[in-house]
Amino acid sequence: MKSYRQELWFNVPGRRAFINITPQVEECLRASGVKEGLVLVNAMHITASVFINDDESGLHHDYEVWLEKLAPHEPVSQYRHNGYEDNADAHLKRQVMGREVVVAITGGKLDFGTWEQIFYGEFDGGRKKRVLVKIIGE
Repeated sequence: MKSYRQELWFNVPGRRAFINITPQVEECLRASGVKEGLVLVNAMHITASVFINDDESGLHHDYEVWLEKLAPHEPVSQYRHNGYEDNADAHLKRQVMGREVVVAITGGKLDFGTWEQIFYGEFDGGRKKRVLVKIIGE
């Protein structure tokens, strides 16, 4: 069985963003040489997320609005966590959107359903953060 590990690094200048990382994950898959197996993609930070959905700007806007209603950034004083930072909302948003995804690899390709893509969700940007891509298989 083969095993491959790669880190993807992101530095989102703004507070929040959704980035389609499917091409980077596909490049990792090509480099791994794995034809049948699994790929794990996970955010290595507690204020960021990895999730699968459609790459459609209206949907991304809807996520942004919905998440802000669930866990508004301001007023920052509403959160006990915000003693030293102002990112409690980012921790909550990450919890809703998830830490990781696992995708099957079939015939050397990501085995997606129609429209599925892998996204990095940033909820407290302004510094470098990483995503782990771990591929195992034959």
